[in-house]
Amino acid sequence: MLPVAIGFVLIAVVLAWQWYEDRNEMGALREEVARRLRDSEADSRDARLVARQAQEAQREAQAKLAQIELKLAESQSQQVALDALFQDLSRGRDEWVLAEIDQMLTIASQQLQLSGSAQVALTALQTADARLARSGRAQFLPLRKIFARDIERLKSAPNLDVPGLAVKLDQLIASVDTLTLAQDARPQAPAPPPAEPQGLWERLGAEILGEMRRLIRIQNVERADAALLNPPQVLFLRENLKLRLLNARLALLARDEVTYRNDLKLAASWLGRYFDARSKDVASAAGTLKQLDSGGTGLSFPAIGDSLDAVRGYKASRERPGR
Repeated sequence: MLPVAIGFVLIAVVLAWQWYEDRNEMGALREEVARRLRDSEADSRDARLVARQAQEAQREAQAKLAQIELKLAESQSQQVALDALFQDLSRGRDEWVLAEIDQMLTIASQQLQLSGSAQVALTALQTADARLARSGRAQFLPLRKIFARDIERLKSAPNLDVPGLAVKLDQLIASVDTLTLAQDARPQAPAPPPAEPQGLWERLGAEILGEMRRLIRIQNVERADAALLNPPQVLFLRENLKLRLLNARLALLARDEVTYRNDLKLAASWLGRYFDARSKDVASAAGTLKQLDSGGTGLSFPAIGDSLDAVRGYKASRERPGR
């Protein structure tokens, strides 16, 4: 019986030891689990804290982003307004420049037609081209090309003194009323009388012959086509000659070389046919007509109409709706 009791005791001791060990292990396990739970809860709290901080940071970032987007929208609207204002200012500046160039070229064209001075028109074109060059706008290049063509034509044009020719024509028109007609020309001085006779009858015959010479004058007409005009015809001749010279003056100002030369030639033919070529005033008028006919070379003076039309066309295109 004793061995059996010892065996039971040993078994009981082993079971007690095992229970004790299991209990210690269970306590340690519980402590480990509790520790890990505490750590997990701490980590969870940290995570929730971090999450809350992240959410707050996100909300702050969203608020800042909204402010930035608002400012960006305001900046974009201001940029659009500034662009529109710049376009308006640029368009207004271009229109002002074009209007000034239009007026400048119009005056230069009128001066060119009236005076024939290429220097005035050349200076105006060069000034207009310089204004467009300073603007730096690419859309002005076609205008500058047309300006360049007219500038080259003006540089190669002859220097015609239109005012001087017009003054000579005016002086010639004013002198028409004083020109001596061929039918009014005085005859040449008679030959000197022979030596006075010594005898009574010879002196008496010489005096009678002298009185008869004063009463009757015989004159040789050198030109077979010399016209005899009555006073109304003389008036019409002088007025028509004035009109012909005035028409030549208008043709000079209009750069109509054909009409100018035809009128001068017709006036010269009338002068040679109806007026006394031996008179100084008639000879001077004939010389002036010849000088005018030779000095009017190159009346077809180059104009600047191409440049003026180009500027006005460009202005009209900008004024159309939708531009």
